[in-house]
Amino acid sequence: MSPVPVRLAHERPLRLGPASWLLRLRSAAAALVLLAAAVLLMALNMRLGDIPMSVAEVFRAVTGDGPDHFVVMELRLPRALTGVLVGAALALAGAITQAIARNPLASPDVLGVTTGSSVAVVGVIVTAGSAAGGAGGALASVGVPLVALAGGLAGALAVYLLAWRGGLDGYRLVLVGVGVSAVFTNVKYWLLTVGDVTDSGRAMVWISGSLNGRGWEHVVPVAIALAVLVPAALAGTRSLGVLRFGDDTVTGLGVRTNLARGLLILAAVLLAAVATAAAGPIAFVALASPQIALRVAGVAQPPLVVSALCGAVLVTAADLAARTVAAPAELPVGVVTAVLGAPYLIYLLIRARRGARA
Repeated sequence: MSPVPVRLAHERPLRLGPASWLLRLRSAAAALVLLAAAVLLMALNMRLGDIPMSVAEVFRAVTGDGPDHFVVMELRLPRALTGVLVGAALALAGAITQAIARNPLASPDVLGVTTGSSVAVVGVIVTAGSAAGGAGGALASVGVPLVALAGGLAGALAVYLLAWRGGLDGYRLVLVGVGVSAVFTNVKYWLLTVGDVTDSGRAMVWISGSLNGRGWEHVVPVAIALAVLVPAALAGTRSLGVLRFGDDTVTGLGVRTNLARGLLILAAVLLAAVATAAAGPIAFVALASPQIALRVAGVAQPPLVVSALCGAVLVTAADLAARTVAAPAELPVGVVTAVLGAPYLIYLLIRARRGARA
């Protein structure tokens, strides 16, 4: 007699021709609430500026052609959208990384993306500024997103090659990533030390993570990356689901372990690199968002969609706080996320230690 499959009360099957999905009602409800929160926080963020507006005026400016239409659409909406998209991309990259490494402390920072981007950007700003003065520094800042993207991909490639030993083990990947990130971090600070004070200050603004002055040219690359890589990541959810078991079990289920890990890590690296290129290395979003989503959705591993929406809400809320806490001065959004994320990292470390003792 064949076993009867068990389906929980909060799960519903969805079928479209030969394909089928399992819809978890709690995850769907959490996604809707987070989406509404992200839209509301965007509206609250777009209220701020030299021309104060109400939330109703913001919505009218977006949907109509009122006197504030240009201010909202060309100056404020791109910044808000950049925050949402960057947060979603970082959180999604973090969810994939944590699922592959089977470690809640894993994040794209461990893959060398953030530190690789930082070293590349700081190196270009400092060396260009020293070689050509202020004009060279301004010229370097034009190509900062491209340099950050290349540096992030190069850092991830270095971690991948050093961690490869006839296959890719999640635990070894994390250890190698921590070591490579430490080396990159020291190189970054050395470059800041030897560079000109003005150039080092310009570099520090970028590596703190900021959404100030973001325009449509920052929105489009992240939006394209999400449009391409989110469906690819969702298509790989079956692989993510089984990769949390041991390699022997995964192989027995018919999943090509190395290929699945490699493709999913590539997606995570590209998402994190594009997000970092758009807004700088915003700390702790990729680390905390998947763990928050996991608890909100009540599932065994970080859910991709809910994690992305958690990241969008976190970055948008942090940007709102950065613009209001010390007003009229404005803090980099990365400073706020670091202040919020550091205690959460300590909590995860304590929780992991208690779990190891038990």
